[in-house]
Amino acid sequence: MIAMSLSRGHVELLQFLRDRTAVIFTFFFPALLLLLFGTIFGSESTESGVAVSRIFTASMIAYGILNTAFVTMGSGLAMDREDGTLKRLRGTPMPATAYLIGKGLLVFALSVAEVAFLILMGVVVFDMPLPPADHWVTFLWIFVLSTVACSLLGIAVSGLVKNARNAGAILNVPVVALQFISGVFIHPMTQLPEWLQNVASIFPVRWMAQGFRYVFLPDGAKAQEIGGEWHLGTVAVVLGVWCVVGLILCLVTFRWSGRDK
Repeated sequence: MIAMSLSRGHVELLQFLRDRTAVIFTFFFPALLLLLFGTIFGSESTESGVAVSRIFTASMIAYGILNTAFVTMGSGLAMDREDGTLKRLRGTPMPATAYLIGKGLLVFALSVAEVAFLILMGVVVFDMPLPPADHWVTFLWIFVLSTVACSLLGIAVSGLVKNARNAGAILNVPVVALQFISGVFIHPMTQLPEWLQNVASIFPVRWMAQGFRYVFLPDGAKAQEIGGEWHLGTVAVVLGVWCVVGLILCLVTFRWSGRDK
């Protein structure tokens, strides 16, 4: 199955790279938002003395992963289901697990490239210093848990998309909403009503962004977080729980063809 998974991942990557629209939207839209927000607010500093552009860079990594993993996975499965790709694969020796791992390899590769691009922009354009070595260990597990959780949730919601051509628009609705209430576009989150803070705390994006801010911001910046702490333990627990929830939803909702087929 490993060979089939790797082979499928190679096919998925080639198909993605041939779609120039998908490449541009996936890589350059988050970077464009970072450039706009960082340029507009970059000269400002928070009470802790951290440049706003640096905060946006760290927070936008969470958006980059969500946009790449959740939207790419969800829309990709919806398209494969609608155009009959999944139906044809069902008649081959390839199991669903190998197909999904192949998709996952694509998402993982894109997420690595997306995050590297955003970090490069932060360093080159906004003079963001790189974190110390021990913070990269934290970055690694947050990145892995975030990518897995968002990918699994993308698989789960793909079954809700009835028309693949509308998949991007449908899947971007929760993505954009979560960015605004999770401390990515609006920071600190204490500016939001308490009930919105509580809603955001249920979902993984708030904890993804907070974890990446820990990695790239000085320790004094934690004063801007809810509760005045980084809460890395909670970050790990929430992301881990969403990985489990996403897996359960995938097992329950995944199907080879649409409901009407």
